[in-house]
Amino acid sequence: MSTITSLADITRVHAASQPDKVAMIFEDRQWTYAELDQESNQVANALIAAGVGAQDRVAHLDKNGPEYFSFLFGASKINAVGVAVNWRLAAPEMEYILNHSGAKVLLIGEEFLGHYEQMELTSISTVVVVGEAGPHVDYSSWIGSAADVDPNVEVGWTDTSYQLYTSGTTGLPKGVELTNRNFFEMLPAASEEWYFDTDSVNLVAMPLFHIAGSGWGVVGLFNGGTNVLLREADLVELLRLIEAYSVTNALLVPAILQFLLITPEAEGTDFSSLRCMVYGASPITEEVLAGSMSLMGCKFVQAYGLTETTGGVTILRADDHDPGGPRAHLLRSAGRVWGDVELRIVDPETHEDLAEEEVGEVWVKTIQNLKSYWNDPDATADAYPEGIDEDGRGWFRTGDAGYMSDGFLFIHDRVKDMIISGAENIYPAEVENALMAHPEIADAAVIGVPDEKWGETVKAIITPAADCDPQEAALIEYCRERLAHYKCPTSVERMDMIPRNPSGKILKTELRAPYWEGKERGVN
Repeated sequence: MSTITSLADITRVHAASQPDKVAMIFEDRQWTYAELDQESNQVANALIAAGVGAQDRVAHLDKNGPEYFSFLFGASKINAVGVAVNWRLAAPEMEYILNHSGAKVLLIGEEFLGHYEQMELTSISTVVVVGEAGPHVDYSSWIGSAADVDPNVEVGWTDTSYQLYTSGTTGLPKGVELTNRNFFEMLPAASEEWYFDTDSVNLVAMPLFHIAGSGWGVVGLFNGGTNVLLREADLVELLRLIEAYSVTNALLVPAILQFLLITPEAEGTDFSSLRCMVYGASPITEEVLAGSMSLMGCKFVQAYGLTETTGGVTILRADDHDPGGPRAHLLRSAGRVWGDVELRIVDPETHEDLAEEEVGEVWVKTIQNLKSYWNDPDATADAYPEGIDEDGRGWFRTGDAGYMSDGFLFIHDRVKDMIISGAENIYPAEVENALMAHPEIADAAVIGVPDEKWGETVKAIITPAADCDPQEAALIEYCRERLAHYKCPTSVERMDMIPRNPSGKILKTELRAPYWEGKERGVN
């Protein structure tokens, strides 16, 4: 795969060597590598006609579909940057990301045109719709008017190729800039660790605005395999696809694995084609892991990482999965480093290295680390407290707390107060800001509390304003009008005074303690 050094090269290389191989399957439609290459050429030329140049941003807002990949590869062919927008967000959140990214072109699914109409966008000059376009241009017409010749624009090894947004602790999302180098210096080793080759049939089931969705899809196509796309997390359809297309590789988050175990159709599904199931992004219980291994009968591999690290930086290999055996304790770990990854456990205050089994902040140095946060030098400097060396490497602060034991990383908790619910990252400050805008609330704190289905869920603790009696259902609905539903409280409690330290910081540890008593809290 040494000839692949950019997203653009993926279709070029495989279209030349195996033009008739099926690259993508979606809802019983298929695209060969030759067709995907040609379609991405049309996208590239249509983007040029729309005034898009090198390193300009172009955005995608839709559920999983094949157009995402032709758009991503087409953008790469002119050295533009794909920006994936979370379709689960509320319209004001989408608006912020689109304006912050400075995207010039928006590719949007027809079901999100209602969101689009609520936005005031400052940089978008062209809107292309997948489906019924209304006053806009539809995707098929847009690419149909463009030449299918590869523009062959030079693409830099360290140029940004990809921009995903992650929530910030201040409540504002940050644009994670990932380069061609981030992906393609890591992918050969990752492919081997995750059992990929040209015969792989890869299930892309996670949302494409996540690194676990779009990044995973890139792995399959990098290897010249076939990607089977699932539009959204329909468990019965997911099971059908595994059997219908003899899926060999898949990545699922623990919540999906947990739901599959109680889906009646799972027992009758033929999983014999599966080589490897990769899981990660949120906590998993030993019961769910052991049950999934028994159900599917394939190798299980855990990946721990972040959007900022282009996905996994540690790996719990199949050989280290031993439920019920003498090494069962390793199932609670996030595995060992792999590739060029180095880890440190650091005191978050003094930045001094800590000893084996001492809990501190996990710092990572690897070529996979983000180039920077887009247009946010302060956040970038905070993420790289010791700077970046001439080779583009630096120690990145993950914000997770953990410890090392015998070469294995154990994630203990979060340095910050992030909540992970069903593999979605939720920052309390964002929810608190929404609650504090309510006229009947004097004070608010948001914490994560245990939840059997999602790992943890959002709880709001409020102090009502004088002579006010805000109702739980009304407050939850109020949040839902302003935030993505997954970020909103599922329960509300009242407190006469929310505890704070002398500098005014809410004592989240104190608030969480009664709910987590006797329970393990951690991330994978």
